[in-house]
Amino acid sequence: MSPPENRLRAYFRKWRGSTAGSPPRVNNSEILWSWLGAFAGIGLLAWLGQYSFSAYSLHLLIGSFGASAVLLFGAPRSPLAQPRNLLGGHALSAAVGVVCWQLLHGQPVLAQALAVASAIALMHLTRCLHPPGGATALIATLGSTEIERLGYWYILWPATTGPLLLLGVALVVNNLPASRRYPLVWW
Repeated sequence: MSPPENRLRAYFRKWRGSTAGSPPRVNNSEILWSWLGAFAGIGLLAWLGQYSFSAYSLHLLIGSFGASAVLLFGAPRSPLAQPRNLLGGHALSAAVGVVCWQLLHGQPVLAQALAVASAIALMHLTRCLHPPGGATALIATLGSTEIERLGYWYILWPATTGPLLLLGVALVVNNLPASRRYPLVWW
């Protein structure tokens, strides 16, 4: 077999994955605290958005916050769930998304791809990788009239305010049981 064939075969062998198996099941208490935190965090954002700011057509909830809730309440020990990552990931990614949309809204495919890729690179460079940040950047480029109307305000509302409120809920809920501690690190 030639060296290129060996490299190709080795490359495709990686696709099989490892033999590590699936993650272990967490106990019922952990499931309950994850549920309670996500319910309280997302519920707070939805309630504030609907009852406090709807008169101004300001929503506080975007789809990427659901993924943040998974990290904050389902995996609070993850480096990706720590405050620096949560806040920096959303704020920086929102800024990247808005800039890409402002510059490239005539070419939405390019704006969307560039926003997500650039948000990932910037989160890596600033050591605040938070996977939901990629969705926050993408949301800024999808061309919804509500997000377009916000323009650069999208960075502050909802992309920074929402995570700040989720962080507050995470601090309260994740530190109630003796088995949990949040955050592990701030910065």
